[in-house]
Amino acid sequence: MRAPFDYAIVRVVPRVEREEFVNVGVIVHAPTRGFLGCAIALDRGRVLALHEKVDLEALTRHLDAFRAVCYGDADAGSIAALPLSERFHWLVAPRSTIIQTSAVHGGVCSDPTFALRDLFKKRVA
Repeated sequence: MRAPFDYAIVRVVPRVEREEFVNVGVIVHAPTRGFLGCAIALDRGRVLALHEKVDLEALTRHLDAFRAVCYGDADAGSIAALPLSERFHWLVAPRSTIIQTSAVHGGVCSDPTFALRDLFKKRVA
């Protein structure tokens, strides 16, 4: 049985004023399946090509925190303890920092884990 899902692309915007970005991940939320997941992979070379002075260690820590909130890691603070839908909306909220997300898009799938892998392959990898 197919179920609706929402997704957004996770982007790194090394120089916010230039609005150039590198897709680094995907977040998928399928509420009727009780699913919230993300896949993130930082291509350091592509990020450095846009801005050679990016603090890659700090960026990696922030992406790890993004992932931890998504998966409800107890060490990720109070946001990670929110219900799945609230965590998804918090993660995809517009922001003007180095880590941003695209607009939220919708789809339908039989398996949200497969949809996550497929979107990651098509939009990031």
